[in-house]
Amino acid sequence: MRNTVGHYATRFLRMTMAVTAVVACTHWFPIETLAASHEVDPVSMITIPAGEFLMGSPEGIGRQDERPQRSVYLDKFAIDQIEVTNERYMTFVKATGHRTPPNPYGTGPLVSLTGIEHLPVVQTTWYDAKAYCTWAKKRLPTEAEWEKAARGTDGRLYPWGNEPPTAKRANFDREWEDEKTLHPVGSMSDGDSPYGVKDMAGNAREWVSDWYDADYYQDAPKSNPPGPDKKGVVRSIRGGSWHSPASDITTTARGRGGFALQTHGTGFRCARSLDNGPSY
Repeated sequence: MRNTVGHYATRFLRMTMAVTAVVACTHWFPIETLAASHEVDPVSMITIPAGEFLMGSPEGIGRQDERPQRSVYLDKFAIDQIEVTNERYMTFVKATGHRTPPNPYGTGPLVSLTGIEHLPVVQTTWYDAKAYCTWAKKRLPTEAEWEKAARGTDGRLYPWGNEPPTAKRANFDREWEDEKTLHPVGSMSDGDSPYGVKDMAGNAREWVSDWYDADYYQDAPKSNPPGPDKKGVVRSIRGGSWHSPASDITTTARGRGGFALQTHGTGFRCARSLDNGPSY
């Protein structure tokens, strides 16, 4: 009888120690990281709730292609909290054999450099961005999704509010200084959007899924607008870059470029539909 009691007491003690160890270790990892551990692209994603938001600019503010301002409904979706980094992109290249983007910092291959792992990947075409997001079982966000994630529902001019940009809020209006130009992703918390999405103003411009049409807002659907139903070579780009003036890093500013465009200032982030939403 004593042996039996001792046996179960020992097992109980071992189980208690094991559980304690797991709980003690868990605090080292963000919840988002644990939840995404099965992903090929294990990065934190922010859920943007379903509902309406103000898209575009009112008369007298912004550019003509940002008007008219209108209320747009979007289904719930998720978006990467940070821009895709060099490190994440090279993991994709290694896994798929996709071509490596040109090295904006010198003449050697991008993979040979150190110290740039957490900078946003740039020199990516729209096709490169789409291929990455597909590999990650995600997709590029629409213009409408990007804008809601950047400004929330109160119609703010910048992700952080209506105050003008500063060097603590955004990386913008600068000249190229090689590895010192782009900032590590997520390093400017003063510039976060209302949902906590980072770097939506400056640093790297971001490809979105839409074709670009200057007049699209005139007749665009008011529920889950997928972008213009047209073909061509020009896609929309949002957010502005390290080189952009303050007027180009607003939440409403619309950039554009040919889908084969590669620049030192253009990168991307991915999104994902939730609740059986649009797949685009």
